[in-house]
Order: sequence, then structure tokens, then C-alpha cells
Amino acid sequence: MKFIGIIPARYASTRFPAKPLALLGGKPVIQRVYEQVAGVLDEAYVATDDERIEAAVKAFGGKVVMTSVDHKSGTDRCYEAYYKVGNGYDVVVNIQGDEPFIQRSQLEAVKACFEDEATQIATLVKPFTPADGFDALENVNSPKVVVDKYMHALYFSRSIIPYQRNRDKQEWLAGHTYYKHIGLYAYRASVLKEITALPQSSLELAESLEQLRWLENGYSIKVGISEVETIGIDTPQDLARAEEFLRNHQEAL
Repeated sequence: MKFIGIIPARYASTRFPAKPLALLGGKPVIQRVYEQVAGVLDEAYVATDDERIEAAVKAFGGKVVMTSVDHKSGTDRCYEAYYKVGNGYDVVVNIQGDEPFIQRSQLEAVKACFEDEATQIATLVKPFTPADGFDALENVNSPKVVVDKYMHALYFSRSIIPYQRNRDKQEWLAGHTYYKHIGLYAYRASVLKEITALPQSSLELAESLEQLRWLENGYSIKVGISEVETIGIDTPQDLARAEEFLRNHQEAL
């Protein structure tokens, strides 16, 4: 089975314009992401709609494909890029362009989901721990996932799910294993084509979570577990945290 990694990267961002080109440890964020992926998957491309990002990727020797400016999601951009360059690949892995610390173990975990021939889509979660604290669990920017006993996603939410009716909230993390969603997706190529043709769904619009469109339309999402903590970069403040993380974990990375 052959895997191609696509890294969607937009220049425009409400909270952090030009984020892919921001420097992290002296390298653009998009270069950090690319270097973490290249070599783990059979092929890797950055998919962008901006010539400045295209130029930056070419400058560090990466592969890049230009895509439409009209895409509403990273999945749509991922499919266009796959359509242009991915002939012959079985699975498309969608890596967030703002995850410079994505690890080999995480990529291998999502690849392993496809050892089951029934897997259509795969993603990763990380268990919350009591040490994370209730504030982390309550954070709406950190979607939660509930899974069935076969590790298929039942639902994703920005709210805390499940709600423990008969337990004090400060005891919730001790009384149940909650899963934090890690925004890494992989799709069989045929499934990626299908889901990009779907209209937005009511659940997706309610939670602003694209993966709910797939569940609402009957697709199955296999869930792999990662114990690795990473830092996504959504704001300049996140970039400062990432710089500190990089200094403290340079050898491991």
C-alpha cells in the first residue's frame, strides 16, 4: 500500500496571516512540517494557493503543487493536490500545515489503521490525563471524540463528551478516559473523492467540525491512539510557545 502526504497551506489567516512562512527555530513553519513528514510517507507535497508559499517550499527543496484559491477546507485542497500529483497512491494523508512537531510515530499510527481493509478514513486521538486539568478538557478549540469498542469515532464535539451526570466536574478526568482529537486525517483515495463532493451538513455547521459531515453521511472513521503531545500554531502566541517547546525538545525532534 502506498501513502502520499499532502500538507495544505494557506497564506491568508484571520488569526495569523502568513503563518506558514513564520520562522520557527530559524526555519519557516511549513518547512518544519514538511521535514517531519518527508521520509515517513512514500511521497509528500505542500498544497497551496499562494506563490509566496510555493517559492518558500521550492527554496528548501520541497515538493509543492498550486491549488485553487476557492477551497473552503483543507480536505478540498488535499483532493485537488492528490488529483494533480497522486496517481498510483492508495491512501492520502492530510497533514495540517501548522503542526511542525508531527511525529513519525503518529504518522505510523494512522498508516496502521489501513491494515484493516474496511477502513475508509482514519484519524488520531490523544487521551487526556488528570494532569491536563479540567480547563484543558473544557477548551472549545480542542475537540473531543467518543469511540466505540472497535475504535471507530461515534462523534466529535467542542463540548465535553460524555457528560458525567453524577460526578463533580473536577473528578471527570479521573472517572473516564476522554480523547482529544489530533487533526491528522488519512483517506482511501476513492473515499476522498466521494467526501469532497458532499454538501456541508447540519452537524458540521453547528460544531464547525468538517469530520461530522462524513459521519452524518454514513462514513466510518477509524481512530488510532497517540501518546505524543504536539503544539499546533493558530496564533502568534502559539508560535512563541512552539519556540519554547523546540528549545526544550531539540534533541528528541
